[in-house]
Amino acid sequence: MANVATNRVGDRTLAAAVAILSYATIIGFTDNYVRVIAADAGLWQFHATRSVMALAILAALAVPFGLRLKPVRWRPVLARSLIHGCAMLIYFGCLAFLPVAEVAAGLFTAPIFVLLISRFAFGHPVGPFRIAAVAIGFLGVIFVLGPAAGEKVGAATVLPVAAGALYALGNIATKEWCAGESAETLLAGFFAILGLFGLIGMALLALWPVAVPAGAEGFVLRGWAPFTGPFLFWTFVQAAGSLLGVGLMIHAYQIADAGRVAIFEYVILPASALWSYLIWDEVISLRAGLGMALIFLAGLIIVLRRR
Repeated sequence: MANVATNRVGDRTLAAAVAILSYATIIGFTDNYVRVIAADAGLWQFHATRSVMALAILAALAVPFGLRLKPVRWRPVLARSLIHGCAMLIYFGCLAFLPVAEVAAGLFTAPIFVLLISRFAFGHPVGPFRIAAVAIGFLGVIFVLGPAAGEKVGAATVLPVAAGALYALGNIATKEWCAGESAETLLAGFFAILGLFGLIGMALLALWPVAVPAGAEGFVLRGWAPFTGPFLFWTFVQAAGSLLGVGLMIHAYQIADAGRVAIFEYVILPASALWSYLIWDEVISLRAGLGMALIFLAGLIIVLRRR
C-alpha cells in the first residue's frame, strides 16, 4: 500500500511538472509579443481590450464547465485583485522596453518579498537559511537588473522588482483573505480590475493628453488608438494564453505539493529566454544568466525550508 501511495504522489508531481512546463511555455511565448502590441497601441488600451476578451471567454466557459465566478466575499477579492492588478500593470509596462526573461526575473523575486512581509508584517520567524536566501536573491537581482558600470539606477532596475513585491503581497492576500474563493473567481476579479485600470488610464489620457513617442517607447503614455489587425490578434492570444496558462498553474497547485510546484514554476525564466532567442534572436548576457540562477537558488532555499 505504501508503494501505491508513493507512486500516486510521484504521478501527481510529474503531472504538475508537465502542467507548469506548459504554463511557462505559453506565457513565455505570449509575453514576448507584448512589444508588437506596444508598437500599435498603449498599455491602457491593451489591458481594457484583453480583459474584455478574457472575461468573455470565462463567461462562455462558465455554464458548460460549471465555473463559479461570483465571489463568496467581495472585499477580499477586490483587495487582492487591486494588488495583483498593480503588479501586472508594472510587469506589462516593462515588457515594452526590457527582455521578457529580465522582467520575469524581477517578478520572481516574489518569494523573497513573501518572506520579508511574513516576517515584519505577521511576525513569522525567519532562520539563517532564509536570511541567506534573501541575500542571494538580492545579489541575483543586481546581476540581472542592476545598472552597468557608470550607469545610474533607473526605472529598468526598480520597476520589475516593485512588480515582484506587489505580486508577493497579492500571493499573501490569496492565502490569508481568499481561502474560500474558487480559482475562476480570482481570475475573473483579476481581469476585471485590469480592465477598469485600462479604462481609467485611457480616460485620463484623453482629458490630459501628453506627447507620445512613436512605437513601443510610447506604450505607457499612449491612450486610445485605432485598432489594428496585429493588435487585436496578439491581444486575443494574450487573453487566451493567460487563461490557459494560469489555469494550468492553478491545476498544478491543486494536484501536487505546493513546495514542489513552486520550484517547477521557475522554469519560466529559461523558457522566456529561449522564446526571446527563437523569436527575436536575443541572447541574455552571462551576468543576467548568473543572476537568474541566483534568484532560482534563493527561491529553492525558501521553498525547501518552508516544507
